[in-house]
Amino acid sequence: MLSRIGERFAHQLEEQPEATPHKVISLGHVWVDIMMNVDGVPKTGGFAVSNHTTATVGGSYRVLQAASRMGVKAEHAGIIGTGPWAAIVRQALADDGIEHIGQDRIDTDSGFRLVLSDEDRRKTYIATYGAEAQGDETTFDCVEPAAGDVVHISGNTLMDHTAAGIDEFMQRAGADPASRAYRIVLNPTNTLSLVNDHLLEDLVLARPIWSCNRQEANTLADRLGIARDEDMALTVGGGFDRAMAELCRSLGETLRAPLVVRAGSRGAWVRTPGGDVVHVDGYETKATHTRSAGATHTGATCAMLARGWSLVDAVRIANAAASLAIQRSVNGVPDCPTYEEAIAKIDSAEGTGTTTV
Repeated sequence: MLSRIGERFAHQLEEQPEATPHKVISLGHVWVDIMMNVDGVPKTGGFAVSNHTTATVGGSYRVLQAASRMGVKAEHAGIIGTGPWAAIVRQALADDGIEHIGQDRIDTDSGFRLVLSDEDRRKTYIATYGAEAQGDETTFDCVEPAAGDVVHISGNTLMDHTAAGIDEFMQRAGADPASRAYRIVLNPTNTLSLVNDHLLEDLVLARPIWSCNRQEANTLADRLGIARDEDMALTVGGGFDRAMAELCRSLGETLRAPLVVRAGSRGAWVRTPGGDVVHVDGYETKATHTRSAGATHTGATCAMLARGWSLVDAVRIANAAASLAIQRSVNGVPDCPTYEEAIAKIDSAEGTGTTTV
């Protein structure tokens, strides 16, 4: 017997045999990650040897890859340079059928990051910014979302010259979500503390759908001056669920916008304006990865919104996709499944669902 979501999925296949015409368009940066496993990060003047080194494409590429895997057309609107790193980026986009609609730079290469992962899986980042960070207020003039499209914005685009292009796009988007025929999903990342007040204000006023992990949500709450109950212990099995629900409620009320707060295998807490906080269960997953599955979750959520699912159901499918992505990680990077595989995981799971808290 199919679950409720499985029955709806089967119905959608009958009604829409082809992939949805709606798109996911990302305004985020894309770069190359050089991932190096080391025994420990050396001190100044020290030396370390990497026993495993891989180059993968990172940034918003992972969001777009997830959207594409989930059966939705994906477009990258950021800047790509010219050179060896840019060539790797362009090849990865082509391999996943992701169209680059943004600007090209012939005078500089795309950037890269060294990602040092030690024995305890703690990660240290060293970034070299390239063409992706050299935008201006015209960078996203090429973005003209159609009705039903989903525009993704990542926090990694909010700290450099390209942030001017984000601000210009938000001005065009306006402050009334009801007047937009498309949706905006904003994933602030852990760099939110570095975003200037003016841009943050414009982002909040636009009332996008916010998708954060616990740390990002707390950083955003701090920036907005939201008081939280420090006595609520954020420990699984303790007051974790109550604290997450309260964080989602208080932050959602202040933002006056849809909010998703992710917590790995514990799932996610979702709130829409005027509604209750809903806990969407996650899946117990063996940690075989060294990179977060947050980009997979965000990309899958964007894709499901483009397919017409509600935010709660989109998050439920994204939870399944993120869990499978972790299980199938390649060189420590979560690898997003297909739409059908994510739905199948939901159908095969027992005891999952949503709970109003």
